Amino acid sequence: MPFSTLLGAKYPRMNWRFENRGVGGNRVSDLLARWEEDCIALKPGVVSILIGINDTWRAFDRNTPRSTEEFEELYRKLLTLTRERATDRIVLMEPFVLPDPPDRAAWRPDLDPKIQAARRLAREFDTQFVPLDGAFARASTLRPCKFWAADGVHPTSEGHALIAQEWMKALGL
Repeated sequence: MPFSTLLGAKYPRMNWRFENRGVGGNRVSDLLARWEEDCIALKPGVVSILIGINDTWRAFDRNTPRSTEEFEELYRKLLTLTRERATDRIVLMEPFVLPDPPDRAAWRPDLDPKIQAARRLAREFDTQFVPLDGAFARASTLRPCKFWAADGVHPTSEGHALIAQEWMKALGL
């Protein structure tokens, strides 16, 4: 369930418009390469970013790792462009992974530092921050991981609803 569905139902008179420019499999470098067209040109009022899991995943499925330092540097460039040329209303969502299938647990040593980098950048750029990794970990104590994200990464409908709820909570909506 996308944000627009929950926000539209909760605030029907706000007349918000959402543009989802997410591309499956993209890493922070891919996002940066298309940022002018996919973000800045749209002149958004608010920019919400969820990036990072593929920067980890590619180390395991394609043997193309990305260091946390490079991830943070590229993400910082993205946020600087956003702040300078688009909007200062930025929401960062931390990347997440659930430990099912079991091989996903091996991703934690690579992903956890990237999560910390996202948190540092949220502080540095004074953005709203949505702690999704913890939210998914808590949710998976209530229902199996596959209920929330069938492959540990891509949210199910319930996982999308969880993201939307956490986003609204972080923004005080």
